[in-house]
Amino acid sequence: MNPYLVFAPMLVLVILIFIVWMQMFRVRVREIKRKRIHPQKLTDSRATAAQFEDIATADNFRNLFELPVLFYALCLAIFTTGQLSPALLLLCWLFVITRCLHSWIHCSYNNVMHRFRAYVVGGFALFGAWLLFAILLLRQGWLIAA
Repeated sequence: MNPYLVFAPMLVLVILIFIVWMQMFRVRVREIKRKRIHPQKLTDSRATAAQFEDIATADNFRNLFELPVLFYALCLAIFTTGQLSPALLLLCWLFVITRCLHSWIHCSYNNVMHRFRAYVVGGFALFGAWLLFAILLLRQGWLIAA
């Protein structure tokens, strides 16, 4: 299987991050203008959180730099070792789809239980992908010292 295919879900996740970033920018600029917040009142995350009412998009943006870090590492490891399989690719896409769903829920109607379900499914998909990747490496003898 062509290892370059692992970059497709990776790119979709990067696009999602830029979409959420642009949405956060739009929401924050609108609120800064509406409330006439002086930029100096936004010196750190605590001060910023105190100034804004709509923080869901900013929270989601931060979330996109937690578990996805492990996803990016996995994708690069898969590509580097050439160990892509249909099951691994499916798990990668499942992770990305659940992250997209999680972000949509978080940035729109923000139902915690719906968001949590998407998060858990994605987390298990990522864990499963790492487990499968480790198994594939073991079968190839990559993890066994010579």
